[in-house]
Amino acid sequence: MRKFWLWVPLGVFALLLALAASGLFSPQEKVVASRMIGKPVPQFALPPAVESHAGLDSTALATGQPRLLNVFASWCVPCIAEAPVLMRMAEMGVQIDAIAIRDAPEDVAAFLARHGDPYKRIGADVASQVQIAMGSSGVPETFVIDGKGIIRHQHVGDIRADEIPDILAQLEKAK
Repeated sequence: MRKFWLWVPLGVFALLLALAASGLFSPQEKVVASRMIGKPVPQFALPPAVESHAGLDSTALATGQPRLLNVFASWCVPCIAEAPVLMRMAEMGVQIDAIAIRDAPEDVAAFLARHGDPYKRIGADVASQVQIAMGSSGVPETFVIDGKGIIRHQHVGDIRADEIPDILAQLEKAK
């Protein structure tokens, strides 16, 4: 009987370890959703990320027409994969503004030259303060902003070609 009690602490430890591991390997939520959905875009004013584009401020996102706000970075590999899809959407008439996070102007310019430029305005968020205020947890992320400047939808990760109809539906819903 005494040997049994020696093994109990080890059994309890193994049970707790298994419980923790199951939570790590199968989390209930796979993406971090912004708590800003349904709320106005936070007040901000960002300088231009590149000379060829105007900077971006929160008032530019409340002009009466819904638009996409893409959070990207030149060093982001999924952003490269997303670039042709954003170009196609811009060609379809979708208004797209952007926030370049933790990036240098020359790197953003090289990214746009290499992968295309679907953006009307690009703000430089060098400290990720606006990104965090938006509830964005990484790059790329895209927000649907209605004409009044309210965040209506968040797409986490790169937009793929087969997701264009869903994004267009979200834009239509935001009208």
